[in-house]
Amino acid sequence: MVTRATILSAVAALACALSIGSNVSAHGDLSGEEAAWLTAHNDARQEFGTAPLQWSDKLTREAEQWARQLARENTMRHSRPEDRGRTGESLWMGTSGYFHPAQMIGFFVEEQRYFQAGRFPDVSRTGNWADVGHYTQIVWADTREVGCAKASNGRNDVLVCRYYPGGNVLGEVIAPQRKVARR
Repeated sequence: MVTRATILSAVAALACALSIGSNVSAHGDLSGEEAAWLTAHNDARQEFGTAPLQWSDKLTREAEQWARQLARENTMRHSRPEDRGRTGESLWMGTSGYFHPAQMIGFFVEEQRYFQAGRFPDVSRTGNWADVGHYTQIVWADTREVGCAKASNGRNDVLVCRYYPGGNVLGEVIAPQRKVARR
């Protein structure tokens, strides 16, 4: 016989199991910048028809380390794929203190104007997938988590966003989906 206590114990055990090792934050736990970055990503995904992303504290920590290094060096370069595993990465740099968080992601989303549905990397009207690579990573259907961080060197702000699992997979089709409900 299943008792109320048994059910409550099972629910409590499940909640503990789900929280152990979880790197996903509740939206209310995010800083203002983090919430703005997540919202900007999810607005683009909603328009494209892909499910919303969850915020990852682990990806945020990794992005912060890389953003700090790039800010120190005052340079833009992607981290080595072997150093970031199965994560994708988007980079942005702009004048310190001049751009608000949604604008930073907006630069990635603006690449939509060159996007054409197709099999990656044949997804750009220009013939160069790099013209849409940030946008396609944001809306990539298999990507479930994002974490972004900004570092400054006094002249420039550097934004790094990491995605799990990474998108822009050779040979995979990317096309707008039917609209999904926002969670």
